[in-house]
Amino acid sequence: MKRLLCLLLALCMVLSLTACGGEQPESVQLFAMDTVMDLTAYGENAAAALTDASREINRLERLLSRTIDTSEISQINAGGAVTVSEETASLLAQAQTYTAATDGAFDITIAPLVSLWGITTDSPRIPTQQEIDVLLPLVGPEHLHLSGDTATLDDGCAIDLGGIAKGYASDRVAAIFARHGITSGTISLGGNVYVCGSKPNGQPWVVAIQDPRSDGYAVTVALTDSFAVTSGGYQRYYTAPDGTVYQHILDPKTGYPVESDLLSVSILCDNGTMADAYSTALYVMGSAGAQAFWRTHGGFEMILITTAGQVLYTPGLSEKITPTEGSGYEYASILP
Repeated sequence: MKRLLCLLLALCMVLSLTACGGEQPESVQLFAMDTVMDLTAYGENAAAALTDASREINRLERLLSRTIDTSEISQINAGGAVTVSEETASLLAQAQTYTAATDGAFDITIAPLVSLWGITTDSPRIPTQQEIDVLLPLVGPEHLHLSGDTATLDDGCAIDLGGIAKGYASDRVAAIFARHGITSGTISLGGNVYVCGSKPNGQPWVVAIQDPRSDGYAVTVALTDSFAVTSGGYQRYYTAPDGTVYQHILDPKTGYPVESDLLSVSILCDNGTMADAYSTALYVMGSAGAQAFWRTHGGFEMILITTAGQVLYTPGLSEKITPTEGSGYEYASILP
């Protein structure tokens, strides 16, 4: 559940691409998984890599989308024991692992509540407390049963991989780039960014993290061989007739849109699937919870933008980030 169009997260990457000179990149744009995706690669095998990557993304959409009737996820949601591919079974198991690690802040069984609110659809609505109370018992990892290549959901339950599928797709594209010998390139899958190697001139890629309060960006970060995924309530929301704003990220424990002291969470690491899941989960946790989770688990870098006007970052990014002059934010490293 990331923003539909990745506008500013990849802004500086685009500027870098046009400023490299010399070797020209191959690039492709496609619409899949309900978002615009941009892929760019350098090298003699760049065109073949992008062709294979595009095919892979489309294949994964057919496999994992709950809005495509023939997908394996739709078959699971339809009920009964379903034999799925080893790939789908593995991804579902990973999702359950992230649910356990985040104490339910990330949960793919939240699908019934997502449908109830409809915030990302053309017909959003504010459900009653009674409607929410009816569905809350249907949310939880205990409702998805995995046994080898068989997946079963309890009655009335449903799963949605929107918070992890694009991250997994970025991992698959990274693997395709490696197989084709691509050492310089970028992908942007609707807010899920991966930078392959460094720029052709040997310099790191520069990725911009959007300022949730404006059309600009709050901070830039220099990256090589890294995934960067941002989640935030500012990205997609519903404004009710009384002016109340309901963001699209729901808390699986309450059934309501998250009320957080965070504007956005960016996770940077070498695993796109994990970055996707954690960016949502840590946003649900709030600033204190996200920092505590990082201290306990580690294995990733993080940038938090708070409602109090702070940009907080993990110490491993201290030499890589550049504050945006005049942004009005206070920048500080998170204490270990």
